Amino acid sequence: MEQYTVTGMSCAACSARVEKAVSGVKGVTSCSVSLLTNSMGVEGTASAEEIIAAVREAGYGASLKKGSNHQTAQLSSEEDALKDRETPVLKKRLLASLGFWLALMYFSMGHMLWGWPLPPFFNGNHVAMGLLQLLLTVIVMVINQKFFISGFKSLWHRAPNMDALVALGSAAAFIYSTFALFAMTDAQVKGRMDAVMVYMDEFYFESAATILTLITLGKMLEARSKGKTTDALKGLMKLAPKTATLLRDGAETTVPIEQVAKGDIFVVRPGENIPVDGIVCEGTSAVDESTLTGESIPVDKSAGSMISAGTLNQSGFLRCEATRVGEDTTLSQIIQMVSDAAATKAPIAKVADKVSGVFVPTVIAIAVVTVIVWLIAGQTVGFALARGISVLVISCPCALGLATPVAIMVGNGMGAKNGILFKTAVSLEETGKVRIVALDKTGTITQGQPRVTDILPAEGMSEAELLSIAYALEKKSEHPLARAINQRAEQDGLAAAEVEQFQALPGNGLTAQLNGSNLLGGSCQFISGQLAVSETMKASSEKLSEEGKTPLFFAKDGALCGIIAVADTIKEDSPRAISEMRNMGIHVVMLTGDNERTAKAIGAKAGVDEVIAGVLPDGKESVIRQLQQKGKVIMVGDGINDAPALTSADIGIAIGAGADVAIDAADVVLMKSSLSDVPAAIRLSRATLRNIHENLFWAFIYNTIGIPLAAGVFIPLLGWQLNPMFAAAAMSLSSFSVVTNALRLNFFRMHDSKRDHTIKNTTVKKETKPMTKTLKIEGMMCGHCEMHTKKALEAVDGVASAEVSHKTGTAVVTLEKEVANEVLKKAVADQGYKVTDIQ
Repeated sequence: MEQYTVTGMSCAACSARVEKAVSGVKGVTSCSVSLLTNSMGVEGTASAEEIIAAVREAGYGASLKKGSNHQTAQLSSEEDALKDRETPVLKKRLLASLGFWLALMYFSMGHMLWGWPLPPFFNGNHVAMGLLQLLLTVIVMVINQKFFISGFKSLWHRAPNMDALVALGSAAAFIYSTFALFAMTDAQVKGRMDAVMVYMDEFYFESAATILTLITLGKMLEARSKGKTTDALKGLMKLAPKTATLLRDGAETTVPIEQVAKGDIFVVRPGENIPVDGIVCEGTSAVDESTLTGESIPVDKSAGSMISAGTLNQSGFLRCEATRVGEDTTLSQIIQMVSDAAATKAPIAKVADKVSGVFVPTVIAIAVVTVIVWLIAGQTVGFALARGISVLVISCPCALGLATPVAIMVGNGMGAKNGILFKTAVSLEETGKVRIVALDKTGTITQGQPRVTDILPAEGMSEAELLSIAYALEKKSEHPLARAINQRAEQDGLAAAEVEQFQALPGNGLTAQLNGSNLLGGSCQFISGQLAVSETMKASSEKLSEEGKTPLFFAKDGALCGIIAVADTIKEDSPRAISEMRNMGIHVVMLTGDNERTAKAIGAKAGVDEVIAGVLPDGKESVIRQLQQKGKVIMVGDGINDAPALTSADIGIAIGAGADVAIDAADVVLMKSSLSDVPAAIRLSRATLRNIHENLFWAFIYNTIGIPLAAGVFIPLLGWQLNPMFAAAAMSLSSFSVVTNALRLNFFRMHDSKRDHTIKNTTVKKETKPMTKTLKIEGMMCGHCEMHTKKALEAVDGVASAEVSHKTGTAVVTLEKEVANEVLKKAVADQGYKVTDIQ
C-alpha cells in the first residue's frame, strides 16, 4: 500500500470526493482516505503522478509519503505527518475573531438589549452604527477567509463541502444585511424614520460573524481532540533513540541511528533505550519490554538473547550485535502496522461515507426550499433567510465522517500499547463479531515445550535414582520428550553418566550399557514386550495417559525402575482466558494432532467447548472451513505452521509473535504468548464498535433533529425557533462531542472481564458431553476376547460405542443414555468374562 498526504480537506464530503476521484484512476484497485490523519492509502498499479493529478483535479493537494531505509528518517517522517499543525493556526484565528466579534456584539446587541453606553457620535446615527457593524463583520470574514476560499472552490468543482455550507450561510447573512443597510440609508435620507427602524431589525451582521467565530471555535476543539487520538502512535515513535553507541576499533563512538548497519557491535548502559534490534553478545540485564508487549515485568537478558529497539535496559551493561536496523526493527514494523491500519476503512464507515457524499448538496437544496416555503407562507425575507441560514450552518457532515476513524485510531493505539496489533480497520471491527474461536493446542493453549510432570519410582527405587538412569539413557536422544527429562535432571543438579552402545530401537524404545548394566527406556507397549510390568504400574500408566500425559518406562537389568510422565503443560492463564471467552458467548474449539484420549484430557483441563483431535498441520484449513458453516471464526496459532488456517479463518490471530510482528497470514498479531490477549482483543474490538455505533447514532440524530428545527418545522407546532447563531454553536460542538466520545476508549480496561456482555451464540449449538463408564474385566486373553466383549456391549440399548483392551483389562463404554451397571455386567458375563469394577 502506497500512502499519501492529502491537504485541503475539511470534512467528510472532502474525503469522499478525493476517494471517488482516485478510485476512478485506471489501475487503482482500492483507495481509502482518512480525514483524521489527512492521509490516503492506495493499492494498485497506477503511478503516483496519476494519483496526485486526480487529487488536484478534485480541488485538493497530495504528496507521496516518503519511505526510508533509515529508522530515524522514517519515524521523523511519520511523526511529522501526525504533528498537530491545525490547532495553533486555528487558535490564532479564534483569538483574533473573538476580539472583533466581542466589539461587534457590544455595538449590535449590548446597546440595543441592555443599554450599554455608546460614543456620542453614534447616538441616533443609525447609518454610522450599521457601517461600523459591517466593517467589524468584514474583518471577521477576512480573518476566516479560509471558509470562503475552500467553500466556493468546492462549489466550483461541483463537490460542495462543509466549508461551502458555512460560506453560503455567512455570506447570505452578510449580503442581506448589507442590502438592508443601503435600504436604511436611503430611507433616512428621505426622512422615513419608521422604515429606518424596520431595516435596523433586519441586520444579521452579528449572525454572519458569530457563525464564523463559533465554527472556528468548534474546529479548534475538534483539531485538538483529533491530535490526542494519535497520542499512542506518537508515543511509540518517541521511543526510538536518535543515536547509538558503537564499538569501533575498541573505542566507543556515538553515531546517529541511521548510520547503524546490520552486524555492527553496540553497547547499552543501564537506563538507556536499546537503539536497534539485536542479539546480546556479552552481559546480563533486565530489559523493560512493556512499550512493545504491554508486559510490565522486565525480561532477563543474557548472551544469546534477542533484544528490540525502543525497549529500556534497566540494570546491566550489554554488548550487542545489530540484527535488524531501520524500517526492519520491531518498533518500526509496529508503527508501520498501526499507521497502515489508520489508513484503511472499516466496513461500518461505508454507510457514513455514502451519506457524506450527497449530504452537502442535499442540505443546500433543503435551505433553498426552506426560504421559498416561508416566503410563500407570507413571512418577511429576513425571517425566511434566517431559517435558510440556520439550516446551512447547523448541518454537520464532519460528525458523520469522523464517527468511525477517530474510534478506530484510538482503539488501534490502545491495542498497540498493550501488545495487540490490528493490521487493518476491518480486523479491528470484525474481531468482536466472531462466534467461534479455534485454538491450536501446541504453543497456544500449552507451553509448546514438554515438561516432566510425574516421577513414579518402582518399589525400592528413589526418584533421584530413577531420574539419573533416565538422564543417562535420554542424554543422547534427540526426541522432544528426551529433552524434557534432560532439562528436569539438569534443574535438579544431576550429572549424566556416560553410556555405551546407545541405540534407538523400533517401537519407541532406547537401550544402552551403563557400567555393565543394560538400560531400557520407552513406551508401556515396548517395555511390556521386554520384561514383566506389574498391574499397579500398568494402571498408573493408564491413568497418566487419560490425563493427557505420556508415560515413559525405564528398566535396568530386566527390572522395572519406574515411570516418568512427560506432557506439554497448559499455560497458567489458558483456562482463565478460555473461560472468559465462553462467558462472552463464544464457542471455543481446540485443534490438535494428538490422539482423541489425550486431546480430550487436555481439553477438559483447559475448559474448551469442543475438541477436534487427530488434525494434521495441513488439515487445519479444512477444519476451519467446516467451522465457518456455523459462524464467523477466529483461528489462533503461532503463525509458523498455521499460515493456511490463519488465512482461511475470518480473523487470523498470531500469538507470541515477539519480534516477528510482520506475519503476513495474520489479521491480528499478539506480541506476547499469553492467551489472555485473545479475549482482550475481542473486548477491545467490541468496545470500539460500540463507540462507533454511539458516534454514528449521535451524528445521525443530531442532523435528523437539527435540520428540521433550523428549518422552522416546529414553529407552527411548538413555537420553537432557532437563531442562526445558536445553530452555528450546535454545529461547532457536534464534531467535538464525537471526537471526545472516541477518546473515552483511552480509559477502557481490555483485560477486565467484570463488564463482559454475553452475546447469545445462536450459530453454534453446544454439544452435550457423552457419558462414559469404564469397566474392569477379568478373563480376556487376546484380540478375539476383545472383539466378543465389544460386540456384546455395543448390542446393549443405550451404548453408542465400546473401546475394549485385553492388555489393560478395561472397556470404556460411551453411552447415549443412562444404562444400569447390572445390564453392562450381564452383557459381559454372557461372554464368559467377569466385571470386577465399574467407574
